[in-house]
Amino acid sequence: MSIYAFDAYVTAALFDKAGRAVFALGDGAVRFGDGATVQAHDGAALCAAVHPSGVGLVTGGDDGRLVWSTPEGAEELAKVPGRWIESVAASAESKLVAFAAGRELHVRDVADPAFARAFQHEKSVSALAFDPKGRRIACATYGGAWLWYARIADQKPTVLKWAGSHVACAFSPDGKFLISSMQDNQLHGWRVADEKNMRMGGYPAKVKSLSFLARGALMATSGANGVVVWPFAGSTGPMGKQAAEVGYEESALSTVVAGQPSGQWVAWGLDDGRVKACDLAGQKVVNLKAEKGSPITALAITPDAKRVAWGDEDGNAGVAEVV
Repeated sequence: MSIYAFDAYVTAALFDKAGRAVFALGDGAVRFGDGATVQAHDGAALCAAVHPSGVGLVTGGDDGRLVWSTPEGAEELAKVPGRWIESVAASAESKLVAFAAGRELHVRDVADPAFARAFQHEKSVSALAFDPKGRRIACATYGGAWLWYARIADQKPTVLKWAGSHVACAFSPDGKFLISSMQDNQLHGWRVADEKNMRMGGYPAKVKSLSFLARGALMATSGANGVVVWPFAGSTGPMGKQAAEVGYEESALSTVVAGQPSGQWVAWGLDDGRVKACDLAGQKVVNLKAEKGSPITALAITPDAKRVAWGDEDGNAGVAEVV
């Protein structure tokens, strides 16, 4: 295990295409697991995604800047003065980067510096997700989710309505379902083709993290005493089906999850600082970080599920071998 002490809130822990662990921090720095440090923001890094090229991170900050950080340095991709960039998404398939600032969604093309799109919402945008092909973007906002075609300048969005505040979102890997997390301890889902609703409740805490795994057949979430796993196989997805809970512990709540896209491993961090992983095929739970500490705020798993990166509220971070 590699252990780091960054002395700033860990906003994101991710693996880039080269398999490097990369951390975005509350002091505006991007730290690479191999030792490189880039000062990306004058202020906090509020969100992060792996760059569409797979090299380094794209981060949004409270300085209103969207920045691409690699071990060689930082490059500003966009700027919205006086605004906070609190959510970002990137698509390796379409080479697009999307970010939200207040009520606006912005889109940039990393292959075309002249390309820019901006879309307005009635309320602030709290989270973004690209569909699997990177053509459409879902924006979680108050009252539901808005869907936009990323490259089309003048359009009316598809509005998937559901009362309440939506704070996170994710497309299923086949693009058939959009799932959002709500302020009031539940998930809501839509089948995109016909906008059919799905209520997915029963959580003891707010769900801050969603992650699909097993080639889209399963979705793992935080917000419970273990990992909640929903079945998504078939044309109806989780409709009418029950979720399972893995790794239940009465003394702690899961805060963040990371699933293996093509396999059955899932990792999760807890509000008492511990990190675990489980092979859902064999129900084998592995303790990756047994010491308690500050709540885990960031988590990632490599595609082969051999390593997990994590970070916590106090700037402690690490990379652990799973097996």
